[in-house]
Amino acid sequence: MQKSKFKNILLKAVPLWMVLLIVLNSTLAMGIAQYYLMRQELNRNIQALAKTTKNPEELIQILKQQVLPQNGYKTSLKWKDLGQKLVEAGVIDKAKFEASVVSDADGKDNMKYLEGSSEDYITISEKNSHFVVNFFWALGLVNKSKVLDEGPMKTGGTPTENFASTGGWTIGAKPVMEIYSSQELIPLNSFQQDLVKKIADNVFRPCCGNATSFPDCNHGMAALGYIQWAVFNGLPEDQIYKDLLAFNSFWFPQNYIEMAAYFDKTNVKWKNVDPKVALGRDYSSVQGAARIKQAVQSVPGLQSQGGGCGV
Repeated sequence: MQKSKFKNILLKAVPLWMVLLIVLNSTLAMGIAQYYLMRQELNRNIQALAKTTKNPEELIQILKQQVLPQNGYKTSLKWKDLGQKLVEAGVIDKAKFEASVVSDADGKDNMKYLEGSSEDYITISEKNSHFVVNFFWALGLVNKSKVLDEGPMKTGGTPTENFASTGGWTIGAKPVMEIYSSQELIPLNSFQQDLVKKIADNVFRPCCGNATSFPDCNHGMAALGYIQWAVFNGLPEDQIYKDLLAFNSFWFPQNYIEMAAYFDKTNVKWKNVDPKVALGRDYSSVQGAARIKQAVQSVPGLQSQGGGCGV
């Protein structure tokens, strides 16, 4: 009886629409599978071609775009009214500051961030890196900080006003030691102050051998200022390191293109480099930078560019 029913089902005519639907679905499934396989093969071919056709000079240009993206690096923090507060505190003399950014090529159009409040996101690029380092140098210099009050800037034996980050600040409206760690523009509680110190201990720059917790030059003081602003806004530690690596890269382009070339030689892409590791003593201090330079000196196309410690 069951066998007869099954036979009758098989003998029934299948509607044309159902046949067409089955054929269409089968064709579509095969098409998707073929597209996927072709896409995989194309990606493999592109990767193989890149390995065989990139000469060292082309590689350096690729690395430069990775380290110094053409459109800059945008953080998740906003300028807000920090610039206005810096002017009101006397740490920035607007006329002197403007004289230090003489064209749009070094961020003159960013002068608007010294007036009122802005909801623009803080972005650094080759165009405005000069403005950014001076802006955050001012913030690090004036904001009340355990790093400045209890660290080697005060306890190291050298008069505090004699460091590059203090004596070199020539665009303020007040004497530098009246400015130094004088105002809570960014109020930080004890936990936040300790977190700032912890992060600053791990962040170096290629112009000297000191951590940001000893901000004796403009880049160190600027990094301190940004760390304070980031901690105040609740930014996660890993993101702060990522932002600071981008800042350092635009402040010291030669060093970080060399670093990217160094990691590339070990088959580690720049996007996969741990920012905290890259910013550490072994890589970002003046000693670490010298070691990296020595390791990649034979790579063609690594042309010297940029990175001073003045206003």
